[in-house]
Amino acid sequence: MMALKLERIYTQPADLDGYRILVDRLWPRGMSKEKAHLDEWLKEVGPTKELRQWFNHEPAKFPDFKAQYLAELAANPAFATLEQTVADHLKDGNVILLYGAKDPVHNQAVILKEKLEAGLGL
Repeated sequence: MMALKLERIYTQPADLDGYRILVDRLWPRGMSKEKAHLDEWLKEVGPTKELRQWFNHEPAKFPDFKAQYLAELAANPAFATLEQTVADHLKDGNVILLYGAKDPVHNQAVILKEKLEAGLGL
């Protein structure tokens, strides 16, 4: 069974076995294109600048951040592109969503993964 995975882009690529998609709006500071081992960068699915700055990676704000980000995604045509890309690549192998945040639990990639799994029936 092919899997949808999450990985922090700054960790030494633990898993190059899959289609690697960066889902942050901003390029990760200090990361070279070569070190990233990306297949695709879908920056449009990241939270808006306003939402990202408001959240400020504060775990206490995560429930509100999640609700607002899901509302943004519902109105964002880039999410449909991501969903189709993930569905297409899961037929042949794993898909790895990459993010830059230090917190592995409270970030937009976690929300994206949950939404994709629900939408794709994973």
